[in-house]
Amino acid sequence: MARLAGVELGGTKSIAVLADDDRIVAREILPTLEPGSTLPTINAILRGWWDEAPFAALGMASFGPLQLDPGREGFGTMLATPKRGWDGARIAEVLSAGLDCPWSIDTDVNAAALAEFRWGAGAGCGAICYITIGTGVGGGLLLDGKPVHGAMHPEIGHLRLRRAAGDDFPGVCPFHGDCIEGLVSGPAIAARFGMAAPDVPDDHPLWTNVAHDLGELACAVILTHSANRILFGGTVSLARQFLLSQIRDHVVSRLGDYLPALDDAGARDRIRIASLGADAGPMGAVALAQSSLQQR
Repeated sequence: MARLAGVELGGTKSIAVLADDDRIVAREILPTLEPGSTLPTINAILRGWWDEAPFAALGMASFGPLQLDPGREGFGTMLATPKRGWDGARIAEVLSAGLDCPWSIDTDVNAAALAEFRWGAGAGCGAICYITIGTGVGGGLLLDGKPVHGAMHPEIGHLRLRRAAGDDFPGVCPFHGDCIEGLVSGPAIAARFGMAAPDVPDDHPLWTNVAHDLGELACAVILTHSANRILFGGTVSLARQFLLSQIRDHVVSRLGDYLPALDDAGARDRIRIASLGADAGPMGAVALAQSSLQQR
C-alpha cells in the first residue's frame, strides 16, 4: 500500500487529500484566493502530513492553462488565465516545496479523466473526454489511458461553436467572448439568466440554449476525438443532470444520420455523468501521484 498526496486546485476552491492507494483518508478544503496565500497554505497542509508520515508521491491537478512541457522554462506554472492574479503562478514549485518525493502535474480535467478511467465511468474505454462545468469549462482527453498533451494541453472550453438560432447572449470570456466557457460556465449562466446559477429554476426556458451549446461541444468532441465516452462533471453538471437528455438528443439530431451507431441507445451509453461525482478531481490528483510513482 502506498501513501499518496494529491491537490485539486480549482477556480473557486482547492482540495488537498491524503490517500492510501485509491482510498482517501484525509481531506482539507479551502477557497482559492490569490496564489501568494493559497499555494503556501496548501503546501503547509502537505508538509504537515509529510511530517506525520512521509508519502510516496504527490499529484497536482490544476485549472489552467498550464505549462506542461518539462523541457520548457516555467514547467508547472500557470499561463495566461481568466482567473485574475494567477498568470505566472509557480504552482508545482510552491506546492512541492520541502517534499522529497516524485510528483506530477496536469490539468484538473485531464486528471479527472484519468480517475474516471481507472475507477469510474470510463473504465475499459480507449478514448475518454471529461468535461467539467463550474467556474470555467474544461475538457480532459485520454487516449489508451494516457492524458493527451501536445503543444500544451486540450482547451476545448474555449472552442467557438455554432450558436442556437436567436441566441444573442455575447458571452463572458475575457479572451473569446462567446466560446463555450463564455456561454455555459457558472459566471456565464449568472450573466445569461440574470441571477446566481444555483438560483435558476430547472424549468427556465434559457436552459434550452445551454443544452444546445453543450450538445455542440459534445458533437465536436465525438468528431475530433472519437471519444468512446464523454463524461460531464463539475458543479453545474452535477446539479443540473436534466440537461444530459437534451444534450444527447441534440447529438443524435446533429450526427445520427452521419454516424448510424449514434442512435438514442448509443448516445445514452456514450454521454454520461461522471460516476466519481465531486471526487473526480481529488481522485484525479491521486491518480497523478500513482502515475509519477510508477514512472519512477
